Amino acid sequence: MNYKEKYTEGFISNFIKSFWEFETSDMAYHYEILPDGFFDLIFEIKKEQITRISLTGVWTKQIQTSIPENTKLIGIRFKLISAEYIFRQSIKEFKNTKTDLPITFWGCENFDFSDFARFTDSITEKLQYGLKNLKEIDNRKLKLFKIVYKHKGEITVQELSEKLIWSSRQINRYFNSRFGFSLKTFCNVLKCHSSLKHIAKGELFPASGYYDQAHFIKQVKQITGSTPTNLYLNKNDRFLQLSILHEK
Repeated sequence: MNYKEKYTEGFISNFIKSFWEFETSDMAYHYEILPDGFFDLIFEIKKEQITRISLTGVWTKQIQTSIPENTKLIGIRFKLISAEYIFRQSIKEFKNTKTDLPITFWGCENFDFSDFARFTDSITEKLQYGLKNLKEIDNRKLKLFKIVYKHKGEITVQELSEKLIWSSRQINRYFNSRFGFSLKTFCNVLKCHSSLKHIAKGELFPASGYYDQAHFIKQVKQITGSTPTNLYLNKNDRFLQLSILHEK
């Protein structure tokens, strides 16, 4: 498996978690993606030429996908607030699916995809420039996502409402209209994703944030479609994120 990931720092980290690159050789790769609480812009590259750009929504269930042989994917893993302040649109209609974008999107056909570091620096510079020229960013939304990602979903709607002085009804209306699911669903996805690092080590008992083992198993199966035991076994490298965790 040829996989690399670069995490962001500074102000841009409020909007982008990381950049990643995945490359196949002479065999196609079939796997399942598990929900993680982010959405991705993905560039498909063959012979150092971009052939496809796609934008995913947020996964709330496991998704089967494939990468053709001799193909490189470079992705940008966005935090949810980016939908409004970078893409300036709702991504509700993309939930659990993806859409193709023109090759000319963001002028990306001019980027150097042969050098991962150079590409990430170019995209970061471009997006930081755009964010600096925004008239205003709603501080409640910025703070909301900072808190939820920091706590990995282990916070209640009521606790957030009190911290932000923003009613739970309004918060859920914002989530449903922009992303197609409630804040509680988002928190459950983040908690489940956070537990994968424990599952990869064979720790199949509840991580923090769950009432007991039965609740843990139920929540994990509801979001991933599999029990913690099946995720840990990860037969045939079925689950990409768990394969990556084993590689680290």
